[in-house]
Amino acid sequence: MPWLLVLVLLLILILLWKFTYSHLYTPLKLQRHFTKQGVRGPGFRPILGNTAEINRLSAEAQSKSMPFDHRILHRVAPFYHHWSLKYGRTFVYWFGSTPMLGISDPDMIKEVLMNTGGSYDQIRLNPQARELFGQGLVGLVGEKWAVHRRIANQAFTMERVKGWIPEIVASAAKMLDTWDDMRGGREEFEVEVQKELHGLSADIISRTAFGSSFEEGKRIFAMQEQQLHLFTQAHHNIYIPGFRFLPTRKNRQRWRLEKEIRHAVGKLIENNLKLRQNLSNFLDLLTSSHEEERLGVEEVIDECKTFYFAGKETTAMLLTWALLLLAKHQEWQDKAREEVIRVCGNTGLPAAENLNELKIVTMVLDETLRLYPPVATVMRQIREDVQLGDLQIPAETQLYLDFTTVHRNPELWGEDADEFNPTRFTKPRKHLAAFLGFGLGPKTCVGQNLAMVEAKVVLAMLVRRFAFEVSPSYVHAPMPSVTLGPQYGAPIIFRTTHI
Repeated sequence: MPWLLVLVLLLILILLWKFTYSHLYTPLKLQRHFTKQGVRGPGFRPILGNTAEINRLSAEAQSKSMPFDHRILHRVAPFYHHWSLKYGRTFVYWFGSTPMLGISDPDMIKEVLMNTGGSYDQIRLNPQARELFGQGLVGLVGEKWAVHRRIANQAFTMERVKGWIPEIVASAAKMLDTWDDMRGGREEFEVEVQKELHGLSADIISRTAFGSSFEEGKRIFAMQEQQLHLFTQAHHNIYIPGFRFLPTRKNRQRWRLEKEIRHAVGKLIENNLKLRQNLSNFLDLLTSSHEEERLGVEEVIDECKTFYFAGKETTAMLLTWALLLLAKHQEWQDKAREEVIRVCGNTGLPAAENLNELKIVTMVLDETLRLYPPVATVMRQIREDVQLGDLQIPAETQLYLDFTTVHRNPELWGEDADEFNPTRFTKPRKHLAAFLGFGLGPKTCVGQNLAMVEAKVVLAMLVRRFAFEVSPSYVHAPMPSVTLGPQYGAPIIFRTTHI
């Protein structure tokens, strides 16, 4: 049967040609394209691209702590720091056979994030990483994204969020009372605030956005924490097509977690539909018509997964870094406390009518977002050939937008850009893309109103009730995962203010 042998050989040749074309010829052609435009980089390597070096630089950075200063780029984005020093602040590197442009130029970042024509999409997540966010806003594109975004925008208007302030105050007061009990009559006591603030933020997002208690959502949060670890491992590695279907130990764990989370969120939705009385929260809006647009059950589950995780994670990290910065910079802690006492009066509790008067608290939070943004980088996929700045960039190129470098650009923030100085937010910004704490443009973080209101309320209540300083056991080691957090936790020493 020589014809069968010929057919097999022909098939092998076709596959070999397709592999060579996709994984060798095209990347080398694209590398020459960027080199002609003056964009250099570490050079393409077949199959894995530069992922091995990226992983090596990251592992090396995370193996060392650093002084408690704010020059963190070498630790937060080690490959960007390393290659930008060598090749300039815009360079090309490779994730497998996909070209990646590292960018920290504010003009280019503005052009990408403000684009409304669909030229710059969300990146397509590795199939093994997709379970964490499902098909929620983080992973959607096009008209489907627009529908979900319109509904989410209605859920987090400032008017609606201000109506949740009593719930936020109640959750924060409960946590602070627990801390007082932990004190047990001692003058001072230590708290690992990162863990505590994750619990607080989880309780707040459960009550305000989903109409449920933390106890109901606790199992979902625990399972999402497990998904986060699996997501991180998958996100930084090249995906082998079809590998997600193999019954490996991690894949079986992914399948089990996804099934259990979707079931738990489904029960939450079912209970909410039974008890619903008015459109008061995010879940209500997701399960109701909005301008004749209605989401299916699976779409609602995906959005709930996204906001359960993102709503908890980002605010908890913002508050964690804010406490660490105020613990280190006592003069600003004192200023914030004096303002809270003056603004909040005898009750000491923030309310919708006095929240805008907390100017110093707001500046502290903005400066925290500048130095330690929960989302330190953003990725975009180019859908069609574009001109970005002076560069001609082909479709399918991915962009790595480095916010950490922009936030420390001396041309935008002055020579003290690496220092903690909240007064810089009393002056107009020099560039629209200078400050990217919640992103920029049409895909700005949809939950930023809730995040900022929650952070203001909690920080105001905390600085009034306690004075605090950094624990001697604290190790400064900012580490990026899905959000930017302290690698070894955030132990802080508290004492009551007796105010």
